[in-house]
Formats: sequence, C-alpha cells, structure tokens
Amino acid sequence: MSAARPDSPPRYLRTPEAARFLGLSGRTLEKHRTYGTGPVYRKLGGRIVYALEDLQAWADRGTRLSTSDPGHDIVHPAKPRARLTQATPARRGGGAS
Repeated sequence: MSAARPDSPPRYLRTPEAARFLGLSGRTLEKHRTYGTGPVYRKLGGRIVYALEDLQAWADRGTRLSTSDPGHDIVHPAKPRARLTQATPARRGGGAS
C-alpha cells in the first residue's frame, strides 16, 4: 500500500470496506467496535468510518516475527473482555470458634 501524500486529506472507509481491508467480515468488525477491541473509528452523523492509517495501526499491533514471538501488543479477539473486579472483603463469621 502506498503512503498517503502529506497534503492529501485522510481517507475514510465505511465498515464493509474497512472489514475487507483487514480481511475480516463486517460483522466481526462490528463486534470489535461493540466490545472496544477494534480499531479507532469515527462517528460522522450516523455513519461509522475508519481512517486507513488507524486500520493499519490496529493491524500492525498483531505483528510478530515468529510463532514464539510474544510481540509488544495484542489484537484481542472480538468478544467481551474480562473486566477486573474489585477485591471483596473476606466474610467474617459463620465458622466454628
């Protein structure tokens, strides 16, 4: 893919085109958006659009040199991420004294 010229405006893709660019289905990209695991997007009126550079940056997060390379970042699957829960205080009582 050629780099955009510095004086050209950013190129935006709608969900179906963005999904094709990434090699995903449109539904998978929608799930990523819902769960907060996908690329940065913009909402223009009622339309969702993705900048090409944001799609490329998100895809680059998954770059690895080998199967044993842990990488520096993760592209999470399109599913709800586990939320960290606050530690609950231990219950007192109820045991034999």
